[in-house]
Amino acid sequence: MSELTYSPAELMIINAARLLRDGDVVFVGVGQPNLACNLAKRTHAPNLVMIYEAGVIGAEPARLPLSIGDPTLVSGALSVVSMYDIFTNYLQRGNVDVGFLGGAQIDRFGNINATLIGNDYAQPKVRLPGSGGAQEIAAWANRCYIMTPHQKRRFPEKVDFLTSAGYLDGAGGREKAGLRGKGPIGVVTDIGYMEPDASGELTLTALHPGKTVEMAIENTGWALRTAPVLRTTDAVTEHELRILREELDPTGIYLKGGG
Repeated sequence: MSELTYSPAELMIINAARLLRDGDVVFVGVGQPNLACNLAKRTHAPNLVMIYEAGVIGAEPARLPLSIGDPTLVSGALSVVSMYDIFTNYLQRGNVDVGFLGGAQIDRFGNINATLIGNDYAQPKVRLPGSGGAQEIAAWANRCYIMTPHQKRRFPEKVDFLTSAGYLDGAGGREKAGLRGKGPIGVVTDIGYMEPDASGELTLTALHPGKTVEMAIENTGWALRTAPVLRTTDAVTEHELRILREELDPTGIYLKGGG
């Protein structure tokens, strides 16, 4: 049997999907988090309840949704409500278990920047799309996961602009700011997995097969700490790859050819 080959994106999506628990209520974004949630629902978490920002609760998309307003989200859904209801009556009341987030920068305390690159807000080096609903999800979801490639430019010691709150300035920062959700309890990259330590600082706790601690350190913009015992994530399976490539994203919209 030949060894499986897969892209960094596929590796990330599959490991992110594995973090979801059957029965979780998850706030689903577009792009790769969308793939992760739909993969989880088709594998180990059939009772996953997917909520989309446009107001769809319990989505059962027949194909990969291309946006939060894709009509495929409505067919078979449990309920369709206003965007206001989604954020107030579900997210802010604590009825959302998981939020999946991403961003251009994630700092050592899990704060996310999706607004700009540079130190001048009026004249940034790069103007980014901004928060969308991510700021609210980061604040109020019961737990959050972040997905991003492991690159030094994406992991500065401090973000250029704080779009969505992680642990702010460290342990206790969220509580002082009045944020109820637990914040980012894990960051999935194409090298491994990071979790906050007691101080709120992201620490390397697992590596994907074939990846090394040195690779993670070289691609992080601060002195990355490692857990005393590093786990190795489970190998990617042929079943997971088949669902991703053949059922969820056969045209490579998000996988970009991936294999």
